[in-house]
Amino acid sequence: MNFSQAAEDYRRIEKAIHFLEENFDRQPELQEVASAACLSEYHFQRLFSRWVGISPKRFLQFLTKEHAKKLLSQSKNLLEATYDSGLTSPGRLHDLFVSCEAVTPGEYKTKGDGVRIRYGIHPTPFGECLLAATDRGICHMNFIMNDNVDFSIGTLRKQWDNADIDQDEEQTASYIRRIFAPSKNEQQLPIHLMLKGTNFQIKVWEALIKVPAGSVVSYQDVAGMIGNPKAVRAVASAVANNPISFVIPCHRVISKSGAIHKYRWGTERKKAILGWEAAH
Repeated sequence: MNFSQAAEDYRRIEKAIHFLEENFDRQPELQEVASAACLSEYHFQRLFSRWVGISPKRFLQFLTKEHAKKLLSQSKNLLEATYDSGLTSPGRLHDLFVSCEAVTPGEYKTKGDGVRIRYGIHPTPFGECLLAATDRGICHMNFIMNDNVDFSIGTLRKQWDNADIDQDEEQTASYIRRIFAPSKNEQQLPIHLMLKGTNFQIKVWEALIKVPAGSVVSYQDVAGMIGNPKAVRAVASAVANNPISFVIPCHRVISKSGAIHKYRWGTERKKAILGWEAAH
């Protein structure tokens, strides 16, 4: 996968999704949506084919409330079957295995003192992201909003206040490839995550990893998954503070009404990811 081309395609997709959100009530024609993405209708069709492999109309069907409600119902049945079978570990992301470990109490208390972190800025199918890792796995990943790289770096440093943090794209590039375009051999190797959070947050994040690609859950569903059905607000807070975007798929949590919103890295990006996963 050419990540630079995919990131450029995503910028046009994001514009189109934003335009549709603003004009949904009047159901604009494809030509008008293409124009909002600064493309001809022909090139807009080609863009979608290259980026996601389906037509714009089909893609947008995945993002309606009606489809989301249906998907919530189907996903709930799938999750119940999964848990009944005992298939709760390891979590899966597409065809990748994901394993987690929490920082030690000492590392949490000292805000990462003694931890060595290397980060890189990389293109992805959903725009540029910052990915950071220790020798124990990925510890941070966020999509860059409004081209503000400094803000993303600041978020990383705030999360790991006392860690040794340096930029090293060569070290982090392999993670991006394994997440978005793994080879057959890499699909069999676990992606390790190093999580820094409260016990409750980590429990929520581990639950999210078990939600399969192409499925969605509600905040209430997640609360039930962790055995605390009344903790919906606390679950929503943990989801909002997810430190590792996409790999911990907080984008798969939607309102029980079917509304697709409330995403730390932008509603358009959340819709783009869900549509992309549905298509794949």
